[in-house]
Amino acid sequence: MHIHHLNCGCMCPLGGALFDGFSRSLTAQLVCHCLLVETNQGLVLIDTGFGLQDVTSPYQRLSPFFIHVNGIRFNRKDTAIAQVEQLGFSARDVRHIVLTHLDFDHAGGLEDFPEATVHVMQPEMEAVRDRHGFITRQRYRPQQWDEVRQWRHYTASGEPWFGFEAVRQLEGLPPEILFIPLAGHTKGHAGIAIQTSNGWLLHAGDAYFYRHEMDAQYRCTPGLRAYQTLMEVNRAMRLYNQNRLRELVRDRHDVTLFCSHDAVELNDLQNAKTTTGTYV
Repeated sequence: MHIHHLNCGCMCPLGGALFDGFSRSLTAQLVCHCLLVETNQGLVLIDTGFGLQDVTSPYQRLSPFFIHVNGIRFNRKDTAIAQVEQLGFSARDVRHIVLTHLDFDHAGGLEDFPEATVHVMQPEMEAVRDRHGFITRQRYRPQQWDEVRQWRHYTASGEPWFGFEAVRQLEGLPPEILFIPLAGHTKGHAGIAIQTSNGWLLHAGDAYFYRHEMDAQYRCTPGLRAYQTLMEVNRAMRLYNQNRLRELVRDRHDVTLFCSHDAVELNDLQNAKTTTGTYV
């Protein structure tokens, strides 16, 4: 199994270090951390970031509110399909897409891979069918996935994973890839756990936004703390799952945890070198 850490979208909200903790300019640097996993069953994409149609027609596909609040930068080279092709593959090689959730910055590239089966938690599908309220209507953009033909929906079942509920044996996928339900940011939000020869990777999606939220002494920038509050659908559940993730990091040194939007985490994992080539 070979895993590529990709940035499939750049967001530069006003606020600089008040968001990302390091920028010296007026704008921050947030990423859309996705994974491309080479398996014996073909390529598996974990989240998609923004897609080609988002880049070419952003105001037809996305909410103007979030385009401006997040300072989204649209560039074809940042799309998952462009990076898949740069690695020497084609859209047809991506057989499966596993989503942490269906927010606009995670599912925009679905239609760039028309032959892929899309895997998502059932509560997330229920949430997108019940799009009430301003934030819900802006975050979920059905035009990003209305051409998807093959869906697979899941509910938590099976043997737990380090004390977390888990969904094992995803249809058509190797057993090393699991859903880990982490509701709170959205109703059906989930992390994606991948077992490698060097331990586990856990893509926590938007269960947290800032690297130091997972420290024993919690720290988060004001901008990202406010944004998480804006986007949460269940505050108690979101904070509960964040605390469980902190405990996981404390107790399990064989689990590498990362979220979707922290540029420092992405850079560290892209630069990591192992003898088995787990990270690229």
